[in-house]
Amino acid sequence: MAKTGEIAAFALGEKKTAMVNLPAQFVTSSTADMKGQKYSDLVDYADNSEKTSDLNNESITDLIDLKEQFSKRGYANRNSAVTETHPIFGNDKLNYDNHDISVLRKNLDEAQENGNNIHELAFSIRGDWLVKNNLYDPETRMIDQNKLKHAEQDIAKTLINKGFNLSLGEDENDVVWFGVIHQDTDHLNMHLWFAKKSQETRPEMLKQEGKYKGQPIGVIPLEVIEQAKRQFRKRLMSSQELRRHQEILKGVGGFKKEIVETAPDNLLNDRHAKAIKQIYDALPQDMKGRWQVGNAHLTDGKGKMAKANQLTNQLLDDLFDKELKPEYEGFKSLAQEYDAINIEDQGVMHKGQRKWSENKEDELRKRLANQLYKHLAQIEDTSINDIDQQMSELLSYVKKPDKGVNVDKTKILTSPQENKLASKSLLNNVKQNPKYIGDQMPVRGGSFNKISCLWRQDIRAEINAERQFLRNQKKAEQEKAQEEYESQISRGM
Repeated sequence: MAKTGEIAAFALGEKKTAMVNLPAQFVTSSTADMKGQKYSDLVDYADNSEKTSDLNNESITDLIDLKEQFSKRGYANRNSAVTETHPIFGNDKLNYDNHDISVLRKNLDEAQENGNNIHELAFSIRGDWLVKNNLYDPETRMIDQNKLKHAEQDIAKTLINKGFNLSLGEDENDVVWFGVIHQDTDHLNMHLWFAKKSQETRPEMLKQEGKYKGQPIGVIPLEVIEQAKRQFRKRLMSSQELRRHQEILKGVGGFKKEIVETAPDNLLNDRHAKAIKQIYDALPQDMKGRWQVGNAHLTDGKGKMAKANQLTNQLLDDLFDKELKPEYEGFKSLAQEYDAINIEDQGVMHKGQRKWSENKEDELRKRLANQLYKHLAQIEDTSINDIDQQMSELLSYVKKPDKGVNVDKTKILTSPQENKLASKSLLNNVKQNPKYIGDQMPVRGGSFNKISCLWRQDIRAEINAERQFLRNQKKAEQEKAQEEYESQISRGM
């Protein structure tokens, strides 16, 4: 970041840095005492007229209706907040007055006297992201400061309540926090400071060994900081950007669901029988019932499962290149589109850092591989000779002329029209001859038919569980929103 010497003159057109950064740090009371520093001095740093301005606080879209204003705590513009004279904000106000500043200083000094850490986090936000989400107009230099402040009010709750082993405060009045928007650099910076007021005595919140034994824990886990960043971005995204993200994620999920649901019919057939036999031969029989990809990648060459994993990966490559080519290409294309969004939001990736699309493809391949292994374990007789015999019977049966079906089974169906015709022909043939299952799988090839049926059952169970989880999650969110609304109404909002 560089000083601009102006207010709200943010840089535009940057490509390599993240849209939203959130560095975190803390200072212990003993360090501050030793240097003669007071926590309350941070108020002076925050309330610096060279860094702040309330004159350019304006909604960029002007789309906030009356109902939303009533539902947002402390929502007011500067014209209506004539008694509030400071850019500093907190839990229940978007601008502090002189009395609020006095109370804030007193609470900060109390926190320091009781030996608590002061935590600081600073959202550094690129001008491009602000423009894209209707938070900043580079021509007028107006900023929707109220919307930014509301987002930080939400993030403060997450960090204070979830950033440590226990909630930082022992009750809702036991934490002091405040924030401010600084506009004097090429990125907009939103600072957030917070500290526990009363002396910390809870063992879970104190260092239990080492040089700092007995002192309050200061480090906030990285996963909590990343969660706060995601929450902050989502809270501030324009409806258009949010829809864009949701549509891509929905599309990726749709293709994944289609691939998972159609995998049994497309894998457990005559074309892949030989490959599946090779996979079964490569599986370590002393681990039967525990066949899993685990934390490894399918292409890793280590461990007892290595050969089976590599063969399974080759089988999936073939499947994705033939039967499920349209679905796989759709899945991969949308996932890579989401990579571009992530790079746009988070900056250029570091060396060795995996893309979102790569992780999603790994998840998909592992899921299909583990399902195949699970159901191969259903073959009751582990004798390889018996498996060879079953395969031999299967392949010899497949080579017999198919008088009941007019579709050439040796041809790979690539178009949706061909798939529909083949499905219809096969369906009619099944009705005429009940010994046919799927793509020429004979009923008496019991092992493979059992695998196929069990696999489909598991898929249905997984889908139903996912749907129930989403229904419960949506219900919980609705109940939470209703409770918050009723709470605000009860406070006279």
